[in-house]
Amino acid sequence: MVAEAKAAMREAVLRRRSALPEGERIILGARVMDRILQLAAYRRSEVVLAYASFGTELPTDPFLRRVLADGKILLLPRVAREGLDLHEVRDLDGDLAPGKWGIREPVPNSCPLVHPTDVDFALVPGVAFDGMGRRLGYGGGFYDRLLSGAMPEGTPLVSGAFEVQMVDEVPVDPRDVTVDAVFTEAAAYRGGGRSDVP
Repeated sequence: MVAEAKAAMREAVLRRRSALPEGERIILGARVMDRILQLAAYRRSEVVLAYASFGTELPTDPFLRRVLADGKILLLPRVAREGLDLHEVRDLDGDLAPGKWGIREPVPNSCPLVHPTDVDFALVPGVAFDGMGRRLGYGGGFYDRLLSGAMPEGTPLVSGAFEVQMVDEVPVDPRDVTVDAVFTEAAAYRGGGRSDVP
């Protein structure tokens, strides 16, 4: 069954990711983010959806700060009743607070709500990925719902990950959304998603 296969893969990959020493995660993470920041799709974007990393995830704060420094509009998700709401964040130190699962989220009072149709580049989180862009998340389905129709057709969906998060094949069901490219410290995987990412 797909759900059981996903759960087993999630547990195995999270164990591998957690085994990376913190210093190595920081160094490798910087290498991955540098690859993504060099993309023409990122450079020409104006409204960037990203996420605030937590735990042993690839660190995204340097990426978030660069988005702001580049004069782009930065959107981060906030868990809402219907799924994920997107808010514009201008100050990483003052605009974020721990949310439902301890993940930093925008504070609604100081961060305007923005419609997903404004997004023209998305950095998408995940636990595991394969070379075709199939993505395994944390199991809530939040990103699949957000990515499956709310954003404009052709919006580049890009993920950064450690090489230990790559697997031969992610088990999927019809609701799962693929990403267009996954970048690790070792390689670039061009997926089977909706957009060619130069």
